[in-house]
Amino acid sequence: MKKVENSFAVTGFVGKDAEIRQFTTASKAVFSLAVSRTEQNGERVSSFINAEAWRKNENASFDLLKKGQMLTIEGYFKPEEWTDQQNVKHHRVIMAVTKFYEPEEKEEQVPATPKKKKAKKTA
Repeated sequence: MKKVENSFAVTGFVGKDAEIRQFTTASKAVFSLAVSRTEQNGERVSSFINAEAWRKNENASFDLLKKGQMLTIEGYFKPEEWTDQQNVKHHRVIMAVTKFYEPEEKEEQVPATPKKKKAKKTA
């Protein structure tokens, strides 16, 4: 049986400044990432993804997690389950971020147009 890895990599824009919580040995940043795609009909559809990133306090840097910042995030899907005060069960999936960074800028590539063949001159 093939081993299936629970992982993702996605690029989008930070929806709002991260909410950072400090703990004794680590810090947690909770933020949303806006991602979009173009439907077959040409319409652009956007979605917001909930994400959380943990860092040890000695190297905790969440400077990139500011509203509007374009980021690539990598990590794994983490299911959460809880029961509220009215005894209703809730479920959600969080994107647990293990790595985030500014994406490399790539120049748009214009499709190459085929060169026209020169007509041969006949005498």
